[in-house]
Amino acid sequence: MASITIRKLDESLKSKLRIRAACNNRSMEDEVRNILQTVLADTLPAAGNLGESIHCRFKALGGVDLDLPERKPSRKPPKPGR
Repeated sequence: MASITIRKLDESLKSKLRIRAACNNRSMEDEVRNILQTVLADTLPAAGNLGESIHCRFKALGGVDLDLPERKPSRKPPKPGR
C-alpha cells in the first residue's frame, strides 16, 4: 500500500477532519482514506477502459458529428506468383 504526506494543511481544515472522523468513529487517517475512495469512485471511469476515459476527459467540450464515408467491399488478396 502507498502512503502520502500532506504538508501545509490549514489548521481549521485539520480540525474539521478530526471532528468528522470522530463523528464516524474512525481515525483521521481512515477518514481521509474513506473520503478519497468515495470521491474518486464517483468521478473516475473503470480502470482499463480507455474509450470511457477519453470520453470523460473531453465531454465538457461538446460533441463532434463526423461524416463517415461509405464502406466498400474489401478487395481480393493477390494470388501468389503474380
